[in-house]
Amino acid sequence: MKLEPGSMLQDDDLIFSHWDGSPLLPDSVSHAWIKLARKLGIKALRLHSARHTHASLMLMQGVHPKIVQERLEHSSIQITLDTYSHVAPGLQEAAARGFDNILSAESKLDKELKELVKS
Repeated sequence: MKLEPGSMLQDDDLIFSHWDGSPLLPDSVSHAWIKLARKLGIKALRLHSARHTHASLMLMQGVHPKIVQERLEHSSIQITLDTYSHVAPGLQEAAARGFDNILSAESKLDKELKELVKS
């Protein structure tokens, strides 16, 4: 069954299908992906690798892991975090810098308050 533009997918709907909604042959999309990459002159990675790249880039951009989990439709956030732990070191550094900024801001505020009290 063909979906109308803007309609919501159901759990049993196909992401890739013929225009009438019938299933494609199993390797059709992968073959089209490789053909497109070659035509564009780029290295043809597996289509599934694009999914991993998408998730990794989102996490590196600071997108919350829960959002990434929902976009990838992982059954739990633990799967997402376990799968993309290689991105975590950069996230940890960013979190530490952010926390340092908070502490620095509070230290400056403390100094300003002490100076006001002395006056």
